[in-house]
Amino acid sequence: EMWFNNSKPDYMDVLQNGGLLDILYIGVKTSVYPCLIFLGVGAMTDFGPLLANPKSMLLGAAAQLGIYCAFLIAVCFFTGEESAAIAIIGGADGPTAIYVTNQLAPHLLGPIAVAAYSYMALIPLIQPPLMKMLTTKKEKLIRMEPPKNVSKAAKIIFPIMVTIITALLLPSVAPLLGYLFKECGVTERLSDTAQNALMNIVTLLLGISVGATATAENFLSLNTLLIIGLGLFAFCFSTVGGVLFGKLMCWLTKGKINPLIGSAGVSAVPMAARVSHTVGRKYDPDNHLLMHAMGPNVAG
Repeated sequence: EMWFNNSKPDYMDVLQNGGLLDILYIGVKTSVYPCLIFLGVGAMTDFGPLLANPKSMLLGAAAQLGIYCAFLIAVCFFTGEESAAIAIIGGADGPTAIYVTNQLAPHLLGPIAVAAYSYMALIPLIQPPLMKMLTTKKEKLIRMEPPKNVSKAAKIIFPIMVTIITALLLPSVAPLLGYLFKECGVTERLSDTAQNALMNIVTLLLGISVGATATAENFLSLNTLLIIGLGLFAFCFSTVGGVLFGKLMCWLTKGKINPLIGSAGVSAVPMAARVSHTVGRKYDPDNHLLMHAMGPNVAG
């Protein structure tokens, strides 16, 4: 209540009079936790498949369709800012959902965070039926050419350029620089810490802080059910958008792209790419789509 009743609280007052959960929640309110998780994700991510096939970035963009579809429906029941926070669940990225919600609709943080992380965990159940329904057997059997090798220089130059551009346009995503931890080859200890210990600790703190906001009066309501339903709708349509655009690229390239990798355009790395790979192997056990799917997955 100390937080929800004051959009700009006095942090010294929180530190002096608040409890442990109030103090931990500062990391959510100031968006420190999401940024640290982005740092860890950056250190864990391999941009090689994306650089090897830059066209896969289009699949990552197409797989954000669910965000816009869910937003158009959500505005019928919620305010514009609340609708935007709910729709971002379709991006399949928990820290992003928390960051956006904290900026636009902090009173909905509990249900949106629960919905975002729940659907990320349920990817192996949600995506395969949609992928099978939208693609033909011929499309599922397409074998893609092995990805090209990406030079070390490209792997280092790419995040530097991306960081400069995004830091100017969207300063909040500057922690993507964490990718350099792994690729530069001289900060192995920092890279390992960011990928493992730091990532796990911040995830725990984030879960405890957000979980504390899911009080009965805020969480057990019709709005929560509506948010969870809209989140599922957003997630499904993001998958649909990626697969349909994959079919379009398949047609434009005369069968060189397997549309199944389009579903990996959602941001859940690397689980969505694994699902694309698993579904493809059910039809052809020797068809290895994992590295191809990592391109749109990282792009998303």
